[in-house]
Amino acid sequence: MSRELIQHIRQFTELTDDQSDFIAASVAERKVRKKEFLLTTGDICRANHFVVSGCLRLFFTDEQGNERTIQFAIENWWITDYTSKARKGPSQYCIQAVEDSVVISLDDETSEKLFATVPAFETYFRKILQRAYAASLFRIGLLYSRSKEEMFFGFQRKYPEFVQRVPQYMLASLLGMTPEYLSELRKKTDSSVS
Repeated sequence: MSRELIQHIRQFTELTDDQSDFIAASVAERKVRKKEFLLTTGDICRANHFVVSGCLRLFFTDEQGNERTIQFAIENWWITDYTSKARKGPSQYCIQAVEDSVVISLDDETSEKLFATVPAFETYFRKILQRAYAASLFRIGLLYSRSKEEMFFGFQRKYPEFVQRVPQYMLASLLGMTPEYLSELRKKTDSSVS
């Protein structure tokens, strides 16, 4: 059972103890080792992944062989390739553990069972998807309206845990800059703190 998932759901909607027990009995946690893949390019994505502990990332490899990180997920975040999952087609992305992690992988069959049996679970997912969509729009807006430096400092203020936990090259990829430039920006931050 994942207390973390139940607690997270209760932040968005009400659950009875019976509903909580039903959800907990329907899902299982599993350990994922650092660098292990939950999805590889060309596979069909068949699950949403809830991060109980650790960190995952969604990325693709461009034509030059560079990894381009699209999203990270840390504790209490969900991650998946919705396009592959919805269309039942091959994914253009990979999902990989950045750290040793514990996840709950929720396949379509289990999701549908939970949606039908626990309407609050569907409410929870709707609210989570709305927040994820809003975050995506915010990030796209930043890409068009902010300099790389402004993006980094804004990201650092909003998500300080990522700056400490995620390897520099992955963070640079997410922000659309080189690791070397990110290193220069971090030095500016360190020198202004001193």
